[in-house]
Amino acid sequence: VIRLSGATQEVPRSVICNVHGVNPKFIEIGKLKHQQISQREQSFFKGAYYIGKMVWSKGYTELLHLLQKHQKELSGLKMELYGSGEDSDEVKASAEKLNLDVRVYPGRDHADSIFHDYKVFINPSTTDVVCTTTAEALAMGKIVICANHPSNEFFKRFPNCHMYSTEKEFVRLTMKALSEEPIPLTEELRHELSWEAATERFVRVAEIAPATPAKQHPSTSQRFMYINPDELKKNMEEASAFFHNTISGFEAARCVFGAIPNSLQPDEQQCKELGWRPQGL
Repeated sequence: VIRLSGATQEVPRSVICNVHGVNPKFIEIGKLKHQQISQREQSFFKGAYYIGKMVWSKGYTELLHLLQKHQKELSGLKMELYGSGEDSDEVKASAEKLNLDVRVYPGRDHADSIFHDYKVFINPSTTDVVCTTTAEALAMGKIVICANHPSNEFFKRFPNCHMYSTEKEFVRLTMKALSEEPIPLTEELRHELSWEAATERFVRVAEIAPATPAKQHPSTSQRFMYINPDELKKNMEEASAFFHNTISGFEAARCVFGAIPNSLQPDEQQCKELGWRPQGL
């Protein structure tokens, strides 16, 4: 059993490995940002944002609690929330009560150009197994502020991912991120976020290997008893096909297996559609 992170339930004979990747378009956005930074162009014009389904359990409870409790320390923070859901009205009402510049917008695709210029992605959610939007934000070259939680363990290797364990750390890391520039991703780390790397991890952790030739047994009786698995599978498939073709020629058997009655032979209309000559003509 492959568990995406330690946030999942423990089960016997399981192993933890993130076998998830991001859409290639997020990686391409990150490459463009990297190119802008290398050419000393201003690549990030906006501050902080969060995107996620707008229900309290998707991190909005933790986020608004942190913003409300530390309004003085976070003075000057401008943050925008994007999401749609059954708690949208309540989330918007709570955000409007803050003395911070926090604005709420309907949800949209994370790859939308509106998100390209944000520098900091703040995600305090601890209810995900592995947060896809965090991976996407890192792939786009952004700084990520997230909780030190088992669901985020995979992201610790990324220099732009800053994890907090306390509320004071959250405030410090957020303000620090807003005043600095992201570190361009190396090709190796960018690859780690791809589906190609996720597939490689899956193959490795699942211990999938090419089939090896069967060993020759010295004993005559052992050689007689040995059945090649590939041959056995082939024989079973051939037997199954023979059985299927045989019973499909009988109306009663076809009906037992769910066929429409009197559908063994095509009618005149079906023959016409298929360009066949009707039976008996």
